[in-house]
Amino acid sequence: MASPQNDSLETLTLAMRQFAEEREWEQFHSPKNLTMALAGETAELLDCFRWLSEEDSYQLNDEQMLAVKDELADVLLFTVRLADKLNIDLFGAAQQKMAKNAQRYPIEKVKGSAKKYTAY
Repeated sequence: MASPQNDSLETLTLAMRQFAEEREWEQFHSPKNLTMALAGETAELLDCFRWLSEEDSYQLNDEQMLAVKDELADVLLFTVRLADKLNIDLFGAAQQKMAKNAQRYPIEKVKGSAKKYTAY
């Protein structure tokens, strides 16, 4: 049985596929182009936080929050589209990555530390 998160990703994947097909954008959605678009959207998300202090990054005004929300959505949409084009089960990949990170960062070694796993 699929989890609700997986169903949501599958629904979003199908909607993104249909959106692109209706506009005849398949020709532009190569993995290379989607990755470049994803990098651009990630840069736009970064820009939302440029020059903010750590504290200010938690206290966004309505306009800032809307911009972050829009850019996060763009990052998600391009990520979902790229995974679809490469036949990657994004939810499954995320679960596998979390399991790998749990091994790389055992609680007893990393709790309260920001060091990379190679530093242990």
